[in-house]
Amino acid sequence: MDASVKRESLEAMRVFDLASTPLRELNSALHAIAPGTNDTNFEVVNPRGSHAVAVGIDQPVTVNVRGSVGYYCAGMNDGGTVTVHGSAGPGVAENMMSGTVVIEGDASQYAGATGRGGLLVIKGNAASRCGISMKGIDIVVHGSIGHMSAFMGQSGHLVVLGDAGDALGDSLYEAKLFVRGSVKSLGADCIEKEMRPEHLKKLAELLDRAGVKNVRPEEFKRYGSARKLYNFNIDNADAY
Repeated sequence: MDASVKRESLEAMRVFDLASTPLRELNSALHAIAPGTNDTNFEVVNPRGSHAVAVGIDQPVTVNVRGSVGYYCAGMNDGGTVTVHGSAGPGVAENMMSGTVVIEGDASQYAGATGRGGLLVIKGNAASRCGISMKGIDIVVHGSIGHMSAFMGQSGHLVVLGDAGDALGDSLYEAKLFVRGSVKSLGADCIEKEMRPEHLKKLAELLDRAGVKNVRPEEFKRYGSARKLYNFNIDNADAY
């Protein structure tokens, strides 16, 4: 890159040091961006496990967080690209609408909870309840996930390159789950399903978007709803 171009790029980037700047100033700046502006690159240093970093983004901004964060990072993201160069506490990308959130480390419990759209990539492991009540979000975990993941998952995709804990997909609706490793147990109404060509195609697309290399879609198993709990049936009373 030409030196002058690089200098202009650095000058255009807004840097927030959370060791000296209140978190409220960062989030306020993200919420105050005018549509069409070029002032869309943010760097966050010294996050020191702060909670609610980069929440409520509603513009196509880019935020790089240099360190680990606490709970609800990038919650309600709608169009932004947030990368955490560390690990994240509970509820990362909770209720995300669109955009991309990447966690370079591990994520705590209920990552991507209730997410309605966008892509969440976790390059480490995710704890329990990953993707709980997901409503359209796509989640790709490079490592393993904990118990009760995708509980009541309504739509979207959960892709796990490692293993899954107990009760995967309990009370699942129409979310599609792909696991490359072992599954400790399946939750109520979740079953293994046939991997058809359209699923292989979609999985290949998700792996590519998540930066996964040298892994074939054919290495995964697909899990989904048996559709026996959609409506109350007296014959299934013991399952409720």
